[in-house]
Amino acid sequence: MKVKSLNSIKPQPLTLEQTLYIDKHLPLVEACRRGDRKAQYEIYRLYAKAMFNVAVRIVNNTGEAEDVLQDAFLDAFQKIHDFRQSSTFGAWLKQIVINRALNHLRNRKVQFIDIEDAPEVANEETYDEEGIELDIQRVQNAIQQLPDGFRTVICLYLLEGYDHEEIAEIMGVAESTSRTQYIRAKKRLLEILKK
Repeated sequence: MKVKSLNSIKPQPLTLEQTLYIDKHLPLVEACRRGDRKAQYEIYRLYAKAMFNVAVRIVNNTGEAEDVLQDAFLDAFQKIHDFRQSSTFGAWLKQIVINRALNHLRNRKVQFIDIEDAPEVANEETYDEEGIELDIQRVQNAIQQLPDGFRTVICLYLLEGYDHEEIAEIMGVAESTSRTQYIRAKKRLLEILKK
């Protein structure tokens, strides 16, 4: 029987399930798994502001965003044993916040229009963006003026970095709907900014 030398063995690439992310807050997460209240407070302190910003961008109401944030943290601490390190803790928590915010919008009866049967929208039209003075406050105010469905797609795509396939899955719509909503939201946002 021949034995292969160690040099001839090629390492196999890791599958997505095998990939673990190095998370600088992992010791706090482990302490939270043990029920350590101080660790839970520290996790809350570290992530609350960023997660609140995610929630308020989606629900567009600070009081409702605070409720979403509290519910999301409760969910996270109750389900912390389900965190498998396939992403950072912050990314896992952000997904919980986004799901809570979207559920909140659904409870508000926000309709995410499924327009699969609508005629295909041409590729993004070009708009005169040069004439628009863009500053952060004006853009934030303009985003807040968008209807909930448009605002959600804009926030998830531009601000949170999700692609249309992920947005479609999160929102429970077709990928083409996400793309179309984004194009229409961007057009409406530009119209608001031109005023």
